[in-house]
Amino acid sequence: MDPATIGGIAVAFVAIIGSMILEGGNPAALIAPAALLLIFVGSLCAALASTTVPNMMGAFKWLVYAMTAKKPDFEGVIEPLVKMAERARREGLLALESEMEKVEDPFMRKGLQMAVDGTDPDDLYDILSAEVKAKKGSAKAAAAFWTDCGGYAPTIGIIGTVMGLIHVLENLSEPDKLGHLIAAAFLATLWGILSANVMFLPFGKRVVKVGENDAARMELVIDGVLAIQAGSNPRVVATKLRSKMPQILPAAVPDAA
Repeated sequence: MDPATIGGIAVAFVAIIGSMILEGGNPAALIAPAALLLIFVGSLCAALASTTVPNMMGAFKWLVYAMTAKKPDFEGVIEPLVKMAERARREGLLALESEMEKVEDPFMRKGLQMAVDGTDPDDLYDILSAEVKAKKGSAKAAAAFWTDCGGYAPTIGIIGTVMGLIHVLENLSEPDKLGHLIAAAFLATLWGILSANVMFLPFGKRVVKVGENDAARMELVIDGVLAIQAGSNPRVVATKLRSKMPQILPAAVPDAA
């Protein structure tokens, strides 16, 4: 599992709580059940109002998957495809039939099985590409739900603050309560902004990134299967797939003066 998102959110909360302590505040003051209920339930329900229940359930499933997804291993995709290409070139495409059970990736197994069954290359490409398109669309819809939550949360926080200030005005005859009531009112705005920028928007970005990685892996599989079906040289297959493998580029280093 890539802990980037979970680690980033955790450190962000530590920084927020730490800064509050340094300012002499009490972190326990952030625990406001009314504000938390309004922000999280209100934001999720507002986002639900703009989509459907199945899409919302899909967004939660995608979030769990995105948070637990392994680091992308594109070499782990290329290696078995190259081995398959070597055997197919040596013994023929039908020789791969006995290797199907050893293929762990369901998408790769499906593509290879279609190739072994003699599916037309154009049809094979169209069928597998449709699955890639569906994967991208599913991830995009899930990410949109969390992005919508991030858009609604700050405004709902302002609504909570206005409601709190109304309560303050109702208690002007009791000055000793005003400080506590005003602080409680602004907690809604705090949680609205905090949840949007530290949770909901990063959730959406994470889902998009994991979806892109999955789609890139699937596209490598399609290219590899088509190359195997065409009888390409295994070395050419390896070179072609590695040239299309997504790269994580290092930060640019400025030239020395």
